[in-house]
Amino acid sequence: MTFHPQPQPGAPKPWAFPAPDRSTLGNGLTVLTSHRPGQQVVAVEVLLSAPLDAEPGGLDGVATIMARAFSEGTDKLTAEEFAAELERCGATLDAHADHPGVRVSLEVPASRLDKALGLLADALRAPAFPDGEVERLVNNRLDEIPHELANPARRASMALSAELFPADLRCSRPRQGTEQTVARIDAAAVRAFYEAHVRPATTTAVVVGDLTGIDLVALLDETLGEWTGSTAEPRPLPQITADDTARVVIVDRPGAVQTQLLIGRTGSDRHDPVWAAQVLGTYCLGGTLTSRLDRVLREEKGYTYGVRAFGQVLLSTPEGTGASLLAISGSVATEVTGPALADAWQVVRTLAAEGLTDDERDVAVQNLVGVAPLRYETAAAVAGTLADQVEQFLPDDFQAQMYARLARTGTVEATAAVVSAFPLDRMVVVLVGDASAIEGPVTELGLGPVKVIAAG
Repeated sequence: MTFHPQPQPGAPKPWAFPAPDRSTLGNGLTVLTSHRPGQQVVAVEVLLSAPLDAEPGGLDGVATIMARAFSEGTDKLTAEEFAAELERCGATLDAHADHPGVRVSLEVPASRLDKALGLLADALRAPAFPDGEVERLVNNRLDEIPHELANPARRASMALSAELFPADLRCSRPRQGTEQTVARIDAAAVRAFYEAHVRPATTTAVVVGDLTGIDLVALLDETLGEWTGSTAEPRPLPQITADDTARVVIVDRPGAVQTQLLIGRTGSDRHDPVWAAQVLGTYCLGGTLTSRLDRVLREEKGYTYGVRAFGQVLLSTPEGTGASLLAISGSVATEVTGPALADAWQVVRTLAAEGLTDDERDVAVQNLVGVAPLRYETAAAVAGTLADQVEQFLPDDFQAQMYARLARTGTVEATAAVVSAFPLDRMVVVLVGDASAIEGPVTELGLGPVKVIAAG
């Protein structure tokens, strides 16, 4: 029997996260482009400087309703006609609001980019915001809120934000508003918010994909370049303050068979030089199935299907004084809530005492850096990251430099960063579960004062 020789891997090809080209349209709109040969689905990300902090008092959620209403018709097309034209292009258009601003995302085959960009430009330039469509979107949002409150993970996130941040900071309240604030929103409020904060001079568009044969400069001038507006400066971003004094908050869900855990505090944003080491150390702590938290709580103890540790940027500033959320999240059976928390604390204590191993560091680097080319195979992934960099006031080469820093970060540096990120005496613990079953065992752990609040 003759066997064919086993295929051998070829030499790895050099890869780096792509650097975009920058330009500015005549109306002041900033454009970042990245030509990605072979990516026939072009991704466009538009960042509007309309942060949640700019929402008028008592109208939390108006930015979300505005974002959703961009696709509900223009001065040229009704909502139905606009949707039909998008479908003829084979395009998808999505939008959402977050603390830094509103982001509008378009994906379309390269052959239909001209038509789709025209529709996007019309939606931004002259949205109709029809009374009936806005009312429908408001009602849809009101229908969503009870489902979010019933979701343990979402409810835990709401409770942690309310605990960490003072009530006058927008980030202490749900991003998409509450039942009381959303119910007050109408088409007039949406139009007023749009007129006050949406203009080309404070907007950035990111275009990524195979641009072969496309005169992108002319196309942008004919579409987004036709949008006019004032040249007012972007709204100043708030300084985020937080209280991460150790304490426990139980959101009572009588009869719940599981407890949702969310343990968090605030940290610096991605401008901090220690960010790369923190990412690496956090990945070793709880970033994957082989992390320390999972190894103990899932594999050894069988408490959970998975526990994750992560860092998430909340809001950045040009001065680098923004904030991130550093957290551990998961769910466990009600009866093992106390032991699971005790073991999680012990994992962190052991990490601080013994440090990470070189093998843990090497696996984390391989998973974070080695698979990066696969992560960015699509135009949408590249466009999303470039938009994140703009949103967070980072240089265009940040992501490329980030991977280089991760590869250089040593085991000792990663250990110090993750231990500093998760100090056990500065963690706010939120538990969504049956207070009658978990309050006693959790109080005995001495993690800080314990209070119980209603789930509604």
